[in-house]
Amino acid sequence: MARQVGGREPVPVAGLWRALGLTLASAVVWGVAHVAAGRRAAGFTLMGVLALLLGGAATLGLAFQEKLKQIAVQGTWLNVITVAILVLALAWAAIIIRSYQVVRPAGLPTAMRVASTTLVVVLSLLICTPFVYAANTTYVLRDTLAKIFPGDDTSGQKVNASDPWKGMPRVNVLLLGGDGGKDRTGIRTDSMTVASINTKTGDTVLLSLPRQLQKFQLPPRLRSRWPQGYTGDPGDQGLLNELYIEAQRHPELLPKYKKASQRGPHLLEEVIGYLLNIKIHYYVLVNLSGFKDIVNAMGGVTVHIEKKLPIGGEPERGIPPSGYLMPGTRHLTGEQALWYGRSRHADDDFHRMDRQKCLMRDIAQQADPQKVVTHFEKLAKAATNTIYTNIPSALLPALVKLSGTVKNGADIHSLPYNPAKIPGFHVYEPNVLIMRRAAARAIAQSDNPQQSKPTATVSATAKTNKRKTSRVSPSATATSSGSGAVSLKNVCG
Repeated sequence: MARQVGGREPVPVAGLWRALGLTLASAVVWGVAHVAAGRRAAGFTLMGVLALLLGGAATLGLAFQEKLKQIAVQGTWLNVITVAILVLALAWAAIIIRSYQVVRPAGLPTAMRVASTTLVVVLSLLICTPFVYAANTTYVLRDTLAKIFPGDDTSGQKVNASDPWKGMPRVNVLLLGGDGGKDRTGIRTDSMTVASINTKTGDTVLLSLPRQLQKFQLPPRLRSRWPQGYTGDPGDQGLLNELYIEAQRHPELLPKYKKASQRGPHLLEEVIGYLLNIKIHYYVLVNLSGFKDIVNAMGGVTVHIEKKLPIGGEPERGIPPSGYLMPGTRHLTGEQALWYGRSRHADDDFHRMDRQKCLMRDIAQQADPQKVVTHFEKLAKAATNTIYTNIPSALLPALVKLSGTVKNGADIHSLPYNPAKIPGFHVYEPNVLIMRRAAARAIAQSDNPQQSKPTATVSATAKTNKRKTSRVSPSATATSSGSGAVSLKNVCG
């Protein structure tokens, strides 16, 4: 259908609407416009290419999910993916524009030609927008990984690229929660947990040390400085959570590390490894002042609160709390989650240690892909400012694979160094042999659950919990073996 304008040649309006319709169709299915224009070879070729791309993407997504997760933490592959996404975006835009060109009617007035071309360009930009977003997200991920795993701290276990876990039946990672902030000098590590992970099964033991461990024995090389056990500097209490600051103050304690930020974690690695008789391969430090930003970026976290917990306050100085976290299943903001893990005036440090492990578990379980994608840039920024580690980037693919094993059925046992759960253990002048035996027993039970009746009972309880949800207080009783290790399912409910 053509429309007469001022005695001039007819304007092919119907042809223009048909061209725009075919262009829109070609934006969804490549080649439609080409086939309609009689260019069948080109049209069917474009359709075939699109089918291959979609089929390949579906196959990768369904059949190679675990491999894709491992690729997603490798900088080189992320660069390749970023470039590939941008190339695909440009190709898609070019196909849309070319599709319009092959079906555009001749003889359009300038105004219509400009308007229709503008519409096609806008359509191309709309199609490209999700690709550009995906490319930017991939770039942000690569940049975040590069900042968190910079590679300038080579103190951790060297990585065998062909077999990362060769000679490592377990990988031991020291998890530290530090209270650094604008209102504090230095960092006190109020949360110290060794995650000992079986590299084949993913079964994990969390060995948590109390921050108030005092006058403990030190490795031989440090005894000349503290022959009667750790007492810190004059005026210090000599607590385990002061070691980080000790290393920052005194470079001579670890002369091979020039950066104060590296000396703290490594001194804790050395001392805690000695106390538990465990070789610690890597550390991860989470600055608690930025932890709340991570929780906020993922939209909060839901936890089960056993008892009324005060937010802030200093009872010994007569300062009341600013509020309370009430019992029950609650969805917490980042600030509230931080206080859930830090509050200690309602009970003791041992309950707080249990809450911290439950909080880590809840965050890991609730960080679903949709939340991660929709809040990715906020999460990346928060993580960059919050997480510090000496885990080499070359180990990330193996760790991603191992974490999948942990999530898919591996059991996580918790051993808090609590005098009420480990016979003979005391926080003041602790017996190193008792600490080591408890750690060795908990790890042995994790590796050989069938050989340990108490652990078998815990596993049976865990299976029952899957059928009937029950809540167990973080002060869950110890196993009869005396190791104090219980399934985290029983600790957190």
